[in-house]
Amino acid sequence: MAESILNSKAGDKFQAYSAGSRPADKINPYAVKVMEEVNVDISNKTPQSAEKYLDMKFDFVITLCDKMKEECPNFPGNPIVAHWGMPDADEIQGNEEEKLKEFRKTRNEILKRIEFFINLPMEKLDRISMENMTKEIGSQK
Repeated sequence: MAESILNSKAGDKFQAYSAGSRPADKINPYAVKVMEEVNVDISNKTPQSAEKYLDMKFDFVITLCDKMKEECPNFPGNPIVAHWGMPDADEIQGNEEEKLKEFRKTRNEILKRIEFFINLPMEKLDRISMENMTKEIGSQK
């Protein structure tokens, strides 16, 4: 969800990629449904392993699930690394409506955090300030 939200909101400012330490075989249907509600189509996306991107240089690496935070590989280029902890979609329990509610909550939290992120005055910040502010976004509620 975060990859598609950032790519849809940031225009040419950022190019986001999504990957996990143990990616699922397919995109969670609840994620597809709640993203459709905000006019973002992720139905054709396929989960990727972080291993796929090990040769790429990134400015930022932002982890969302605790598993990825612990297992995040070292990417070349000294990217700013931040953790914006979110519930793991695979662990959301309940009936269909309860799951949709939790996925909506997660989607809305990602939307909020990405809005903060893309509106940071990056051209005016030194690296340490940018890193601190990016990490701080993950602790906002």
